[in-house]
Amino acid sequence: MKRTDYISWDEYFMSVAVLASMRSKDPNTQVGACIVGDDKRIISTGYNGFPRGCSDDEFPWNREGGETETKYPYVVHAELNAILNAGGRNLAGSKLYVALFPCNECAKAIIQAGIKEVIYLSDKYNGTPSFIASRRMLGAAGIKLTKFEPEKDGIEIKFR
Repeated sequence: MKRTDYISWDEYFMSVAVLASMRSKDPNTQVGACIVGDDKRIISTGYNGFPRGCSDDEFPWNREGGETETKYPYVVHAELNAILNAGGRNLAGSKLYVALFPCNECAKAIIQAGIKEVIYLSDKYNGTPSFIASRRMLGAAGIKLTKFEPEKDGIEIKFR
């Protein structure tokens, strides 16, 4: 008889997104993303951080200050990183699992990449201008938006 306590596909892919977020060095917000094809294979992952060659020790992690003294003009969001990390592979029809609902800038990239569904864990910025614009664009583009509702509090990973 097979096991009955295995995780669902959605739990698996969202767990990969959350695991990817643990690579982020951002002291305040860690976001991960996982792009999955129709065949239930992971195409790419990403997390929020600075672009290649931009040292985590030389660029600011600040959230306040002059515009170039904060992280905002430098950080690549998890969704865009996952799209770029796909290395030009065709993402049309894929699903994006992401820990935080995408901002308006990531929504543009998601639409242009041809991703058909966004499954998100948190929507903590719902109602802010960037996220209102994001929802509007994603809706207009016909992208399905699904709030991930976990049945478990978490998934434990053990190495020993």
